[in-house]
Amino acid sequence: MKQITVKDIWKAKKRIRTTVQPTPLIYSKTLSQQTGVPVYLKLEQLQPTGSFKLRGASNMIASLTKDEQQNGVVTFSTGNHGFAVAYAAINMGIKAVVCVSKNVPREKINALQESGAELHIEGESQDEAADVCLRLQEEKGFTLIPPFDHPDIITGQGTIGLEILEDLPEVETVLSGLSGGGLLSGIGLALKETDPSIQVIGLSVEKGAAMDDSIKAGKPVAVPEHPTYADSLLGGIGMQNRYTLPMISRYIDQRFRLTEEEIARGMAFLYEHHRFIVEGAAAVGAAALLEKHIKPKGPAVVVVTGNSIGASSHYKAVKPYLKGS
Repeated sequence: MKQITVKDIWKAKKRIRTTVQPTPLIYSKTLSQQTGVPVYLKLEQLQPTGSFKLRGASNMIASLTKDEQQNGVVTFSTGNHGFAVAYAAINMGIKAVVCVSKNVPREKINALQESGAELHIEGESQDEAADVCLRLQEEKGFTLIPPFDHPDIITGQGTIGLEILEDLPEVETVLSGLSGGGLLSGIGLALKETDPSIQVIGLSVEKGAAMDDSIKAGKPVAVPEHPTYADSLLGGIGMQNRYTLPMISRYIDQRFRLTEEEIARGMAFLYEHHRFIVEGAAAVGAAALLEKHIKPKGPAVVVVTGNSIGASSHYKAVKPYLKGS
């Protein structure tokens, strides 16, 4: 198994610099007042595909051989990774195939259908979509671009950690969603190997948190998926997980699960105070601070991971928590 280092993240940063731009880090006055420490928002929803996933996908696709690129790529996704793979591959003239389950929200299905990728909608969960993906990989000779458990994906996502350190070297706490673990494995590696005292916090949905359950079990476990505003945090971690489970176990200081109501309140907060329309997975950091589940050291950074949600779905989620509703 390849040893992943901070040097690999710096290489990824150089590799993707022409396709992935650094995102802003902005101060949140209200969250800072609520927590008593300076709180900043890392705006990954401003990526061209609407989420941080473009970093890892771009890094891995740019690392493929010419023969691999010519044969095309395939992936499975709950949406955001699929957008990223389609965008990165098609911009390089590479065929892209994306496999999703029937549980992926209609807004994401529609967007994927318009992305230029070949779309396969099969199965009742991300794990079943992954089985379809592996079958196509074997039958067609595509290169698999996995959503999280690969060194190139992890180091691509880890460039967020480098940007946080560049913009806010005094950072003491970073909060983000936790699903398959590619994002926080990379961020955790970048931060913890630079300064082990930095607090890294992973936030999951209340039901169907595969990584959290796997850490508790000490091995990968399969969990059923449930409807959630944070559908990007659903999906298994892979029963043959090699990288993200041990890295999350090593680098994450705290894990916490949020209820649907808490996630919706986080979404409403980001809309009311920052005018951001973001998906539930992107609001979990703000929600955890607002609900006072986490007592951060400061300064703190909340990674706002993506905006892949339709306007009607967003309004339905946040309406009960908007002032004056």
